[in-house]
Amino acid sequence: MSLWVESLLRRVAEVGSPERGVGMGASHMAILLQVGQAGIDGLQGNDPVDWTNMFPGWGRFILFSLVGLGGFLMLFIMYYKSVPAQHCPPKPAFKHRYSKQPEINSTSKEQPEPMKQTDPNKPILLLWFWPENRQFDFSDCTTIFNIDGCHLTDDRSFYDKADAVLIFHKSIKHDLSNLPASPRPLFQKWIWYHVESPTNTNKISGLENLFNLTLSYREDADIPVRWRLTARKGQGEDFVLPKKDKLVCWIVSNNDPSTGTGERDTFYKELVKHIKVDVFGKAYGNFLKNEDYFPTLSSCKFYLSFENSIHKDYITEKLNGPLAAGTVPVVLGPPRENYEDFVPGESFIHVNDHPDAKTLAEFLLKLDKDDEAYLRYFQWRKHFSAQRHLIQLDQEFTQAICYACDHVGKHKEFRVFHEIYNWYFM
Repeated sequence: MSLWVESLLRRVAEVGSPERGVGMGASHMAILLQVGQAGIDGLQGNDPVDWTNMFPGWGRFILFSLVGLGGFLMLFIMYYKSVPAQHCPPKPAFKHRYSKQPEINSTSKEQPEPMKQTDPNKPILLLWFWPENRQFDFSDCTTIFNIDGCHLTDDRSFYDKADAVLIFHKSIKHDLSNLPASPRPLFQKWIWYHVESPTNTNKISGLENLFNLTLSYREDADIPVRWRLTARKGQGEDFVLPKKDKLVCWIVSNNDPSTGTGERDTFYKELVKHIKVDVFGKAYGNFLKNEDYFPTLSSCKFYLSFENSIHKDYITEKLNGPLAAGTVPVVLGPPRENYEDFVPGESFIHVNDHPDAKTLAEFLLKLDKDDEAYLRYFQWRKHFSAQRHLIQLDQEFTQAICYACDHVGKHKEFRVFHEIYNWYFM
């Protein structure tokens, strides 16, 4: 037999592994050698079998051609499977929107438990970094969001078996040295996890073609993350307005102008010239405990839902908080039309509804004296409800990670996300 064929056959036998389904024992090797030898002897005219009586003329030529081609294809496929996988093989994918609003019934603060065993029917999602080192119990995905579609783990020894790896953008080093090392499993998807606005996003060179999926506040992300209203089923209970002892409130912890807060700070400083604002948080006022967050919101007639920077879809829990607490949000962020993509237009007041801060203050003072007009901002509650979002520091990223688990468990499609920054900064 030709030496290169025998060498190739032995290479396939050696590199195959039972775990990957391409291993061969001695008996398989012997059969392949015999088949290869017979095919080559036949083609060279040294066949001990009387092939001419069985397949005369063109039939023999066609038979030998098919046997040779089939043997080559089998060897090629087996060898190809043994080659280390490359990054992100391009395959088509389909967009998905996650819009289910979870039920909140847990405030677990326990540390996550390592994955002890895996269900072969569930994909593995590997959390490569704990976002800002804020850890939670993985069982929260089930108890809080009713999500149990994947095996969540932070154990990096599962990397070679993980169907997807969730990578937090802010934790990536600029030289990429803390990303998973090659080889990358052929079937594995990488998820780019980032929920900061473009103003507060550092561009890291080399990430452009590494990821397959995006997880973001952006509604056109593969896995969009936000707290949404839910449609009421049936009549539901009548809304009872919480007792109010404050007119306008604001809870704020960041006034660093480098993070884009300049516009909201300027507007606030002009607003307080015309109306009283009770301020909480370390930026301007008193620190507020977690247990006092929603009661404080409920005690205010209006709440300043001012985003730190203005970008499409960048509408955070600052809007959900007052809606869930029974307070009217006064929003500063993207245009009104963008807010109305997520909540009814009569559920909030946009600062751009008025020409300046003085006119807005006058409008709020007028509503304070007109109960009928004020209560119109709660008519949406006949049709929708708002859930209180998680407020404990170690649960800040729980929702996003659980949504990633849900997506991986439901979607098997594969693609490469090219030029991720062109999309995020547009």
